[in-house]
Amino acid sequence: MKKKEPIILDITCTKDDELIAAMDTIAILSGKWKIQLITTLNCGGALQFLEIQRILDGIGAKMLSKELQDLEMNLLVKRTVMESRPVTVKYELTQHGRSLERLINELRLWGRSHRKAVIGK
Repeated sequence: MKKKEPIILDITCTKDDELIAAMDTIAILSGKWKIQLITTLNCGGALQFLEIQRILDGIGAKMLSKELQDLEMNLLVKRTVMESRPVTVKYELTQHGRSLERLINELRLWGRSHRKAVIGK
């Protein structure tokens, strides 16, 4: 059996603060729904829970609630309770959440390029 060669990384990428920052970003955006949810709110503005659920076909109410809470906890989504009968709740991206637009667009462009490179479409 051959001995594996160690992977040598650029020292500027292995500093603790650089790795932690990258891992924080991945943790916040990880999962099936987070990027889809952020993109939906970015395009749709302030939306009610059921509107979001209709747009994100396949997400359950419990999962949507959890994802919204996670994004709110990370200051990416603002939850506003409207004074109406029945009570209406709207969700929208915060200024901090909107700062992800460029990153998500870059991920989309990279994904398109990667798909083309791998499967030729």
